[in-house]
Amino acid sequence: MVKQCKPILWYLFVTNGLSMLLKSQVKYIQSLGHKKFRDTEQVFVAEGPKLTGELLQAKNIRPLQVYALQEWVDKNLAAVERKDVFELHIVREQELSRISFLTKPNQVLGLFKKPSFPPIQLEHRISLALDGIQDPGNLGTLVRIADWFAIEQIICSEETADLFNPKVVQSSMGSLARVQVLHKDLKRFFSEHAKPPVYGMLLQGTALQSMGKIEEGIILVGNESKGISEELLPFVKHRVTIPRLGHAESLNAAVATGIVLSHIIST
Repeated sequence: MVKQCKPILWYLFVTNGLSMLLKSQVKYIQSLGHKKFRDTEQVFVAEGPKLTGELLQAKNIRPLQVYALQEWVDKNLAAVERKDVFELHIVREQELSRISFLTKPNQVLGLFKKPSFPPIQLEHRISLALDGIQDPGNLGTLVRIADWFAIEQIICSEETADLFNPKVVQSSMGSLARVQVLHKDLKRFFSEHAKPPVYGMLLQGTALQSMGKIEEGIILVGNESKGISEELLPFVKHRVTIPRLGHAESLNAAVATGIVLSHIIST
């Protein structure tokens, strides 16, 4: 049964009053757990009321399908009544668990087209560069931190985790709609964009407290265990260090980035 409701298409596959997911739908959604399928389809998965609701309101992200419990639909009619036409499937908890990437499914799952952004601009602004950040939670948190400090673009090495990995999407909490994330060969990128100064976060360098505010530059964050790779060190103009007072060997990459940004960004 297909019903037209305002600008929204409601597709309900009904059995005894409840929806029934088709095997092809389940298989397609599960395939989006793999990067090659996300890249081919240019589609990603987001789950949970807060994240899905925020992405439904994003201007540069187009929703394709939403799978939700009836209780979520009843509470979020305003969120689904947006200008884009998309499929809304009302499902049961058992069905949601079949397509969810979470340990405990949370009311709603959405399929979205990857966001669109204007061409990258490096001058007169601060950007982040990530060298081999591999933990999905770290990457998602770094995107949220960038969003908090109004940083609009992140350039990642090709070894960095995929932004649209379901775990990254969850930990970014909607910030991926506002922060442009590109995967590039960082050595080539820095060679081609020599003007903005690069600030490398290293264990040995200028103490953060002695640095002033900056209005332009690229903050380079290294791998969780190896730090900044040797091939990128020649591009670092300013070495920045958070002085250690205790005995911890290192700081989490996202935590360290938040500390540095809170100190050097001009307000």
